Amino acid sequence: MAVKKGVLEKMSDVELEKYIKPETTFVPEATKIAFEILKKRGRQFSDEEIELINLLINKKEEKKILPIHQNHIKSSNFIFISVALGIINLILAMYIDTKIEFIPASIAFTFLAILGYFVRQGRELKVLLLVLFSIGLLGSIHTLIFNLTNFPLNGILSLSQIILQFWAVIFLFMIPKEFESIKNNEFELWLSGKNEENTQK
Repeated sequence: MAVKKGVLEKMSDVELEKYIKPETTFVPEATKIAFEILKKRGRQFSDEEIELINLLINKKEEKKILPIHQNHIKSSNFIFISVALGIINLILAMYIDTKIEFIPASIAFTFLAILGYFVRQGRELKVLLLVLFSIGLLGSIHTLIFNLTNFPLNGILSLSQIILQFWAVIFLFMIPKEFESIKNNEFELWLSGKNEENTQK
């Protein structure tokens, strides 16, 4: 997001000072603009202050850590188990019907496993998973009923996959909104606050 110089120019010197403090959380571009505005207004800086401000301006953005909720872990576990059951189901199905296409099924399992990995990393994928689950469910109802009727073992495995994937999506939607909207640089502070609340309880 670009920093608007005009907005900073309307600020007072006291407000701009916040942008050049060592503990500032503003982006380097904002610090640079605030520094230039203060200089134009006649603010005098010592060599030490200039050096510290230049460090703030030139610093690289630190690698951000995505907050990971316990439901991310639970959801990914269900996805991985679903993939494992799917592979077993595929092998059994190939013994029954040699026309089963192995490669497309393998690609689907690989894609699902990758999604599970990203979920475990705290990625925001709940809407995508809900859409994929809904499409997959609508397309597999007929096959599920057929398998439960004629090939019970395959049908049970397929039903188990659906249940696992359903709960994988549910767990993601159960993650508190305040957790999802939290900023990366505030994660540890938020977490410590939660721990303090639990201790008081």
